[in-house]
Amino acid sequence: MAKRCHWVENSFDLYIEYHDQEWGVPVHEDKKLFEFLILEGAQAGLSWSTILKKREGYREAFADWDVNEVSKFDEKRILELMNNRDIVRNQLKIRSSVTNAQCFIKVIEQYGTFANFLWGFVDGKPIINQFKNMGQVPAKTDLSDTISKDLKQKGFKFVGSTIIYAYMQAVGLVNDHTVDCFRSPVFDG
Repeated sequence: MAKRCHWVENSFDLYIEYHDQEWGVPVHEDKKLFEFLILEGAQAGLSWSTILKKREGYREAFADWDVNEVSKFDEKRILELMNNRDIVRNQLKIRSSVTNAQCFIKVIEQYGTFANFLWGFVDGKPIINQFKNMGQVPAKTDLSDTISKDLKQKGFKFVGSTIIYAYMQAVGLVNDHTVDCFRSPVFDG
């Protein structure tokens, strides 16, 4: 049996699958970057397992992550989402998703892709950390502070430094698999 990061041990299949196949893997597709931006914002104050269980509901509710369509959600659509049991029914988080879609499009217009903007913070190469245990993994870093500040200046919501560090982990800007995890680039097991 493969050794994994401690946070995923004794967990449910969806969580293990996420750890094994997605967490820390570099993402360069804008659609997937938008998806994770919305999901990480939705996760604020909740567990990631809650969001994973609602991920399919989010995909359906947010037009299969079509940023252009989400950017046009009107008040009627927002109110419908407030009654959708398949997502987190938090008005501020739902409204921020629409705002973030609008801001996401502006970043694409400025940088060509959102990926160009985001990966520019790490010169196109993931940061590979070599933590021995999850207790060493920070909740935020100077880099997540910088990205968070930049996104806020661009009008994004629910992009505090802690949310952005989790986002960086999810989309592979940073790889925080512990060195004893088989997914770590420096696996020592």
